[in-house]
Amino acid sequence: MLDKKDRAIVSFLQYDGRTPYTKIANELSVTEGSVRQRVKRLVDSGQLQIVGIVPPEEMGWTEAGMIGINVQANRIAEAAEAIAQLSEVSYLFQAAGEFDLFAEVYCKDKEHFVSFLNNKLQKIPGVDRTQSFIILKLHKLSYRWGDSEMPHKETAKSKKELEYKS
Repeated sequence: MLDKKDRAIVSFLQYDGRTPYTKIANELSVTEGSVRQRVKRLVDSGQLQIVGIVPPEEMGWTEAGMIGINVQANRIAEAAEAIAQLSEVSYLFQAAGEFDLFAEVYCKDKEHFVSFLNNKLQKIPGVDRTQSFIILKLHKLSYRWGDSEMPHKETAKSKKELEYKS
């Protein structure tokens, strides 16, 4: 789990992954080297990824959907591993409820979506049944958790609040 300083650094990077470490250091009253070392540790440990995010439709992936997937009970891990390897799948999770797994999928068009279902997903060993939910309109897409505003010294009620937001 991230400590309070790591979370403060991440809050800046969630807003803008290109935020200079010197700016983060100044805002948090720590050294630039400390910020750099913490970010490196978080990246190296897999706790943090800094990536460029482009809306899928800008890359030509215009057909989006969530797919509920039922899998044979003894094959959930195996099926999840195979599904996670499919390039159309951007997000995959195991769930409690009607479906064992849910996959967020992006395809180039309807034909690609149908081909993905018939020729890839439903041919994975252990997959029993799928139900597709086509995304008609996206109302929110965010990769920020917690505070939605970039933290600033000027807007924080106190330095302690800035450094230790949970």
